[in-house]
Amino acid sequence: MTAAPGAPDASPASVRILLCDDHAVVRAGLLALLDSAPDIEVVGEAGTGEEALALSARLAPDVVLMDLQLGDGIDGVETTRRLTATPGATPHVLVLTTYDTDADITRAIEAGATGYLLKAERPEELFAAIQAAAQGRTALSAPVATRVMANMRSPRPTLTDRERDILTQLAQGLGNREIAKALFISEATVKTHLGRIYDKLGVDTRAGAVSVAKEQRLLP
Repeated sequence: MTAAPGAPDASPASVRILLCDDHAVVRAGLLALLDSAPDIEVVGEAGTGEEALALSARLAPDVVLMDLQLGDGIDGVETTRRLTATPGATPHVLVLTTYDTDADITRAIEAGATGYLLKAERPEELFAAIQAAAQGRTALSAPVATRVMANMRSPRPTLTDRERDILTQLAQGLGNREIAKALFISEATVKTHLGRIYDKLGVDTRAGAVSVAKEQRLLP
């Protein structure tokens, strides 16, 4: 049906997107792809988390398309946390990454991400996820949704950030003294955290802790 002369345009407004990825080639590819999509407008590009925060405050995008690994500076999770914690109108954050570990998914969602998409998705899936995120609706890649549901049915042990740090060092084969030096804490503190990690994972050896951590995808 043709609109009557002088009638207001009833077409929906474009979703305003801010890209945040530390790889210029990836940003260029996404920009070309999104330019072909109806009702999507890229209003800015950021190569770091700090730049994304500054541009978001100035450009007020509807959705920030966020990578998790951003090189130097704050990562995508911390950037997401700061974006969604800003007082007043805030953008929805749609994570777009190659990382699909339980730890990455959990950290991003807990930081306030509206959706979590893998870069292997088809373009039409990305377009649909952007539209969903703009409306505040959750958008998850199928593999991510499967992991989330599995974790809900069988919750993993909850580790503190410090316990995760120590577990990561443990997986690299470091001893207590080396872990203490790497994390700038005392050996006694390392031993205390290890005891708590063993209790939570139901193990009594370092090898057992690493094995269970890998099995339950607790390591980054």
